Amino acid sequence: MKEKKFSTYQIVFVAVMAAIVCVVTFFRFPFLGSKVHFANAMCLLSGMNVWAALFIALLAGLATGLVTGLLHTFMGIPAILAGILTQLALYSINLKIMGKANQSINVDKYDLLISLRWVKELALHNPIIMVILVSAVVIGVLYWFFGTELGCGIRATGSNPAMSRAQGINTSFNVVLGLAVSNGLVALSGALLSQYQGFADVSMGRGAIVIGLAAVIIGEALFSRIFHNFALKLVSVSLGAIIYYIVIQLVLTLGFDANLLKLLSASVVAVFLAVPYWKSKYFAKPAAKKAQKEDAKNA
Repeated sequence: MKEKKFSTYQIVFVAVMAAIVCVVTFFRFPFLGSKVHFANAMCLLSGMNVWAALFIALLAGLATGLVTGLLHTFMGIPAILAGILTQLALYSINLKIMGKANQSINVDKYDLLISLRWVKELALHNPIIMVILVSAVVIGVLYWFFGTELGCGIRATGSNPAMSRAQGINTSFNVVLGLAVSNGLVALSGALLSQYQGFADVSMGRGAIVIGLAAVIIGEALFSRIFHNFALKLVSVSLGAIIYYIVIQLVLTLGFDANLLKLLSASVVAVFLAVPYWKSKYFAKPAAKKAQKEDAKNA
């Protein structure tokens, strides 16, 4: 089979994305995030090493985060609308770079890090073992990063932007950096997912925000009283995602219509979002309820 080469516009696009990352990092411009997976697929199809392909996917995620962040901070567009605009633009970029809506990444032709075919093998490249290892590494790196001065600034900005600004923290930069990091991780996840399932598709990212919300909310609802350490809170997000998929699989096993899967996902997320409110309103102690009523009167 003839090896596929990058075309001129593909090389130019990757170069521009890398340049944007360098320039924005140097000048400390703020940026936000979205998700990409085409970079990993196209790099693998061109014969690139799997680790280099994952790294370029990470850079592409950072670059798309820059675009969204500039829309949000420099142009004053609300964050959620900026994200939607970037995702809308990325759909066309995905099609342009990939050449078509779907690109196959066959494990027989390419050296992949993870594949569905290996799920029953008791080896290091088993997807379950690989996901555990990757999650442990990512959690370890994030725990270290958020313990640094810059990471603490990001956490402070997320907790109380007004107080952070009063302390002299550049909240715009911290918002941008935090969202860029998350966006890069999403791109890395998309790259691993495309390898696992053996193809990359332009519509892969649709609905991922619901799964992400479910993972965070379920993990917070079930493990908030058990996990107090920041590293364990990061672990709870991974556990929340696992529990979410277990619930979905159990419901499908019981005969639930697969066409209503999105409705089920939305319902699960809605229930877990409502749990903290229900706990505070209906299951709080009498003293806590009295304090809430007094606060409501004073307000």
